[in-house]
Amino acid sequence: MIAVERCRDDLLALGLPHAASLLESRLDAAAKKELPYADFLADLLRIEVTARDEEGRARRLKQARLPFLRSLDQFDFAFQPSVDKRLVKELSTLSFAADGQNVILLGPPGVGKTHLAVGLGMAAITHGETVLFVRAGQLMEDLRKAQALNRLEHRLRYYAKPKLLVIDEFGVWPYDRLAANALFGLIAARYERGSVILTANKGFADWGEVLGDPVVASAILDRLLHHSHVLNIKGESYRLREKKKSGLFPSALLGNSEASQEVQRL
Repeated sequence: MIAVERCRDDLLALGLPHAASLLESRLDAAAKKELPYADFLADLLRIEVTARDEEGRARRLKQARLPFLRSLDQFDFAFQPSVDKRLVKELSTLSFAADGQNVILLGPPGVGKTHLAVGLGMAAITHGETVLFVRAGQLMEDLRKAQALNRLEHRLRYYAKPKLLVIDEFGVWPYDRLAANALFGLIAARYERGSVILTANKGFADWGEVLGDPVVASAILDRLLHHSHVLNIKGESYRLREKKKSGLFPSALLGNSEASQEVQRL
């Protein structure tokens, strides 16, 4: 027992707490199975590596600030046939992040853009990459305030640090030129260094109006699109589908084009 206690103390001194806590139980199991010493050691080290991987994933998941947890496997490709499943599968390998490429998800509200962005973010976390999720409105306001307080460089470093930055709901609100210039600074700081996943309900032609400056919009798009994958989702809202299932909108009502347009605004 003295040797076991000494081994446990040494494992703790080496920073292997999980292996230390399970040392005796794994020794007993190895003895019963008559495992070779190398197999016992491999088993003990695998326990530590697995535990560290799980702790790291949990830490990165917390730091990512994802609005919900949904994997790419949970995405309903049958409901959104316009989504290129092959491309999404390719993106899930995270090769785009390794090369500093961007992913732009375009489409109307409710078609699954955020789900895909979160799913890719979760895949990146599983692969050991750092991720940060932020709503576009929150990001722009944060950068605008930082610029006004002469702290823009500090905030840019914060948003430039993660390997993958997810910017959600771009185009929902218009932004002033101060915020637009700050966003350009961020995109420029991440250009070919870190990847951006951006969801937007506005086409590229409308970005000048959203940002209040066509020149800045053009400069941002130039960097975003240089190394990028664009998914243009053309489909029905998932939320509207649920309302249909609940019977809130009869088929007769949905068949009327004017009524349908009103529903889409809900």
